[in-house]
Amino acid sequence: MTEELEFQRQVESNFRWNFAVNTIDLSFYTFGFTLVSQSTIMPLLVSHLTPSKLLIGLIPATYSLGFLLPQLLTANFAESLRRKLPFVKLVGGRAERTPFLWISLVLWLLAKPSPTLTMVAFFLLLAATAAGNGVCTPAWYDLIAKVIPVSHRGLWSGVSNSLGAFMGIAGAYVAGRILVGKPFPDNFALCFLITSAAMLISWFGLASNREPVSPTFKPTIGLGSYFRQLPGVLRRDRNYVHFLIGRSVANLGGMAAGFFMVYGVERFSLGGAEAGALTAVLVGSQALMNLLLGNLGDRRGHKLVLMLGAFAMALAAVAAWMASSPAWLYVAFALLGAGMAADMVSGMNIILEFCAPEDRPTYIGLTNTLLAPAKTLSPILGGWLATLVGYPPMFLVALVVSVLGGLLYAAWVREPRHNPQPGGQVN
Repeated sequence: MTEELEFQRQVESNFRWNFAVNTIDLSFYTFGFTLVSQSTIMPLLVSHLTPSKLLIGLIPATYSLGFLLPQLLTANFAESLRRKLPFVKLVGGRAERTPFLWISLVLWLLAKPSPTLTMVAFFLLLAATAAGNGVCTPAWYDLIAKVIPVSHRGLWSGVSNSLGAFMGIAGAYVAGRILVGKPFPDNFALCFLITSAAMLISWFGLASNREPVSPTFKPTIGLGSYFRQLPGVLRRDRNYVHFLIGRSVANLGGMAAGFFMVYGVERFSLGGAEAGALTAVLVGSQALMNLLLGNLGDRRGHKLVLMLGAFAMALAAVAAWMASSPAWLYVAFALLGAGMAADMVSGMNIILEFCAPEDRPTYIGLTNTLLAPAKTLSPILGGWLATLVGYPPMFLVALVVSVLGGLLYAAWVREPRHNPQPGGQVN
């Protein structure tokens, strides 16, 4: 009991510091990703290297697969760590952030003489940063849950992502100027170089956490025994299963997100300046909605936020489907930003409310691993449909599936904050 009281004392005394340094971490990470957005900049880059729509769809698919699949492999290990920070610093620095610098160098050196080799290297490095992120995520988000109380996690997510998005508005303007003002591939290489600098600042924020030693932890067990006990989590908590199904359907509904920019380029001949402007609309929407949805998640629960996010993605698909001029794409990107903000604010925070503190890494890893098939299939399905029947019918399919995901959240999932946690532990 004394150890628990000391733990709570350290959490309270270091709360402001940890809130600040984790805001620096997440905001600069968000800013860096904005400069090479998976919804605008990366598809534009790949379209310079290949005309294949399926390969453009592989951008979010590669990242999702690399990020989601490794998490169960490290969740058991993360639960045994009384301090998560040393592990997260190591993996988050070397494996997660360094590949952006390597992508920049590859583009500078190889894009013109060997576009095919450049494309292969780009996807490998994208998979590497995604895998680094996935490997450390169970430990990292358990660290966040330790140092930031549940009453302030939505606020922290909202403030951090909004600050990163506000910086990203300026970054999007700079990215647009770079794309227009410099020749290919120097323009994209410079964007990735600036991103790598932002990622370095992010890492210093991460490394500055003041993490107390956990009063409870689980000893590591054999991986086979650990995996055999995981089905018990699903049998024990039907509401959690309903959440996983609803989230999977909503993720499938996001199949159109990576194709709005390429559609605009093909139909309306958009260039680098328009790509920068649309990126600014995207991150501006995220900045505003992160704050609003973070506050809503703290007050009303994160299920509601995710449901609203699914409907926002449906409306984004409607705007793209109806687009008769570039103006409609600005509406689509504003709604896409709202949907992405909902995912950023509540996608991870809701998981922490399904379980006891000592089970958090397992629930994070299990959730993200089980969501991997839908998250990975979604953009590939979008690319396949766009190739087979064209963009507008694909947008219509995305609309229908997103609405279904939102309805499943509304009718089938109980807010876990107001639902007793299932009894028993994972291992």
